Amino acid sequence: MSRLSSCRAGFRACLACALAALLAPTFGCSSRHDVTRPPDLTGREPPQFVLAWGTIGGLNSQFYVPVGVAVDSAGDVFVADAGNYRVQKFTRMGVYLGEWGGNGSAGGRFSGLLGLAVGSGGCVYTTDSDLDRVQKFAGNGAYLLRWGRNGRLAGEFSGPAGIGAGPDGSIYVADLGNSRIQHFASDSTFLSQWGSTGSGPERLSEPAGVAVDASGNVYVTDLRSSRVVKFDRHGTYLTQWGSAGAGKSQFGIPYCVAVDDSGNVYVSDFSNQRIQEFSGSGAYLTGWGSAGSGDGQFLGPMGIAVDDSGNVYVADTYNNRIQKFAPRR
Repeated sequence: MSRLSSCRAGFRACLACALAALLAPTFGCSSRHDVTRPPDLTGREPPQFVLAWGTIGGLNSQFYVPVGVAVDSAGDVFVADAGNYRVQKFTRMGVYLGEWGGNGSAGGRFSGLLGLAVGSGGCVYTTDSDLDRVQKFAGNGAYLLRWGRNGRLAGEFSGPAGIGAGPDGSIYVADLGNSRIQHFASDSTFLSQWGSTGSGPERLSEPAGVAVDASGNVYVTDLRSSRVVKFDRHGTYLTQWGSAGAGKSQFGIPYCVAVDDSGNVYVSDFSNQRIQEFSGSGAYLTGWGSAGSGDGQFLGPMGIAVDDSGNVYVADTYNNRIQKFAPRR
């Protein structure tokens, strides 16, 4: 079991495990799938660094372990600032707009803030890995509703991680501890689920990240098996790619995933300190990043999002900042 996801005693324990995995990454895993490597379309230039914002702390525009990032249709950027138990909102240039949250279990508060997504109408959805729930907010932070509790039944969770919004407004949750994806309407109505542990290519060991393209196809990062798995909107298996390692189309810890308007897929490779970009069928396009604190370097990249213009935002978790990259024209 990967060190990042084996700690389920609490959110801060998980972050400690994540840091341990970052400082001493290994590529050996107890569960493996034979994955055919897709074509390599190397030659595409990686996006160029534009700006970064954030330092460690609890003031406005500061972060303490930012783990998730999402962008709305207006280009505003939302950051899951886990260690400060809040969501912060910024312009596309990093100008602070507001925040909400606080430590606790009441509606609108967080204990183990982890996943973040923007859905239809600009509503913001979050996952809480400690409280095993999803919360929904208006784009200005007004609390709307919550659902979930610990368990294995439909609508229950065990350490929910990534969350993604489909083009129809429905919501997909990576229920990591239960090795499945759960699908809900935007009002929390349970719709479907799929995934379970096992050796088949359609199985999910430890799903962490989830993203949905314009056609409704669902992309899931699986921590333990170091791969991306693609399903249709109903959970039917389509394809997969990735294996353990540090080469092209390989992953150390593939944590989050995002899809742009062209259907290209971006994966944050936590322990390899990089972002990789693929076509929707898994062909390698480009990658960027190395270990460090300079422009375009990372220390445990987790959350990732792409706006309507193709700009890529990365939650550079242990550098306590957000980095923005623009496509090369």
